[in-house]
Amino acid sequence: MVITKLGIVAASQTLAAQAGAQILAEGGSAADAAIAANATLGVVEPMMNGMGGDLFTIEYNAKTGKLTGLNSSGWAPEKLTPAYSRAKGDTRMPEYGIDSVTVPGAVAGWWAMHQRFGKLAWAKLFQPAIYYATHGYPVTEWISGQWARQRKKLQSDVNGRKVFLIDGKTPKVGQVFRNPRYAAALELVATQGPEAFYRGPIAQAILATSKRLGGVMTAEDLADFKPEWVTPVSTTYQGWKVYELPPNTQGMAALEMLNIFAHYPLQKWGFADPRTFYVKTEAQKLAYADLRRWDGDPRMANIPTGGIISKAYAAERAKLINFDKAMCAAPSGDPRKFNGDTVYLTAVDSEGNIVSQIQSLYQEFGSGVVVDHYGIMLQDRGALFVLTPGHPDELAPHKRPFHTLMPGFMQKGDEHIGFGIMGGLNQAQAHAQYVSDIADYGMNIQAAMEAPRFDNPSFSGCRFFIEDRVPKKVRDYLAARGDTIVLTNDYSDIMGGGQAVLYNSKTGVKFGASDPRKDGEAIPQPPPLGIH
Repeated sequence: MVITKLGIVAASQTLAAQAGAQILAEGGSAADAAIAANATLGVVEPMMNGMGGDLFTIEYNAKTGKLTGLNSSGWAPEKLTPAYSRAKGDTRMPEYGIDSVTVPGAVAGWWAMHQRFGKLAWAKLFQPAIYYATHGYPVTEWISGQWARQRKKLQSDVNGRKVFLIDGKTPKVGQVFRNPRYAAALELVATQGPEAFYRGPIAQAILATSKRLGGVMTAEDLADFKPEWVTPVSTTYQGWKVYELPPNTQGMAALEMLNIFAHYPLQKWGFADPRTFYVKTEAQKLAYADLRRWDGDPRMANIPTGGIISKAYAAERAKLINFDKAMCAAPSGDPRKFNGDTVYLTAVDSEGNIVSQIQSLYQEFGSGVVVDHYGIMLQDRGALFVLTPGHPDELAPHKRPFHTLMPGFMQKGDEHIGFGIMGGLNQAQAHAQYVSDIADYGMNIQAAMEAPRFDNPSFSGCRFFIEDRVPKKVRDYLAARGDTIVLTNDYSDIMGGGQAVLYNSKTGVKFGASDPRKDGEAIPQPPPLGIH
C-alpha cells in the first residue's frame, strides 16, 4: 500500500494519478484531483475514458460523514426509439456505430462535482490533460495491448484512423502519442465550461458527426441534459456498511451478492476453500439474473431496488444454491414483495474527503465514432438498451440505459474506503469479491485488489474466467458441478482493474492501492516545498 498523512490519488494510468496528486499539492480538493485525473485518463487511456463517456461518483465528506452520489449518465436521443430501430431492421441494439451513441455525461458531471466540492479554479484542472494531449506521452504496456486489439474498430471510422492510429497502426509500448484535436476540445471546456460541450462548438461538431453518419441526435438532446444527485444504497456485511449507487447502475447486484454470501460461513471456510468460490459464483448467477430482469432508469420504470438489496430477499435467493449441481440458467426472482431501505479512479485529500469516481466509454473505444475536428470518441452505452416491450431497460427517448459503471464505498468504525473495479459486467461481481476479501479475510486494500478473482462476463450461464492463481482443487470442484472454467493468466485484465483509498479518521493516515492488472499507481500528494 501507499501510506501517507497527505492525500492520495489512485488511477489506472500513472500520469493520470500524478496529475491528480499535483492538483492536491496545489491545494485542490479530492473532487478537484479526481476531475484532473479523469480528464488526463481520457488522453492517456483513450480506449476506456474520455469526454465522450459517462460518469458516476460517490463523495465522502470527512467533517460530516455524509455520502453524496452523482449519476451523470446520458440519455438516448429523443428520436432514438424502438420503432426507429425496428424500421432499420434491428432486432437488438447495435453494439457500435452512431445508433449506439447516447448523450455523454462526463463533462456535465465534472462541472457538477466542481461546483459543489471544488476548491481550485476550473480551468486549472485541465492543464495536465491539455499538456499530454498537446505534447504527447509514451504509451504504456497494458494500454498498448488494449489499443492493438481495437485496430479494426478504429480503421472503420475516418476520424478513428486519423486520430488514434499512427501510420495505420496502433501505438507500440513507449511510442509517443499525441491528440492535438482532443487538446483543442479540452481547452474549450477549460475556458468555457460545459457550455462548450453541450451548446457550443463541441456540441455543433457532435451534431454534424451524427448527421453525417445518419444519426438522430439533436441540439436539444445535448442542451437539455443534466446530471442527477442521488442517494447511495447500502447493505451491511461482516460489520462493514457497503454503499453503491442506485439504478440505472448495477450496484444493487453487488449488494445482493453480499447478502447471499452472508448465509454461508465463508470466513470459517477460508478464501481458498472450493465451497467459498462455489457460493460466490452461484450468488453471481442469481444476482445477475435479477440485474437483467429488473435494472433500468428509475425515472421511467419501477425498479424494486429496496427488495433486491433486502436481507429477506437474499435469504430466499440463497436457498436456491445446490451444492451438488451448478445453476446454468439461474432464474430471476420477484423482489417486489420485499421491503428494504434504498437509502475507476479514487482520491482522498489531506482532510480525508474521498471521491470514488468511475467513468468510461463502455466497450473499448466505445461506439467507434470519433467527433469531427475534436478527436472525441463517443460512447456506445445505447448498446445496453433492450427492444423488449415493457422491460425496465426498454429503449425510450431521453431514457438512461442500464449502466455497468459503479463506484463503491465501504466503512467500519474509523476506516473509510473508496474503491472501484472496472470491466463492464465484471464490476458488481468484482466489488462483492473485493468486499469479502477485506471483510471476511482481513486483507488490506492492496492485498484484496491483488487477490485472484473470477468473472462471468454475461448476465447468465456457467462459463467463468478464473485466474490461474486460484487453486486447482477449486477449479475442479466448480467444473465437477457443471461450471465451464476458462483459465486465464495470473493477473488477467479480464478481471478488470481497480483502485482504492482508505482514510483512517482516528489517525488521519491515508492508504492507497492500485491493481497490478493495469498500468496504474496510487500516488501520494507531495509535501509543500520550503516548509521546515
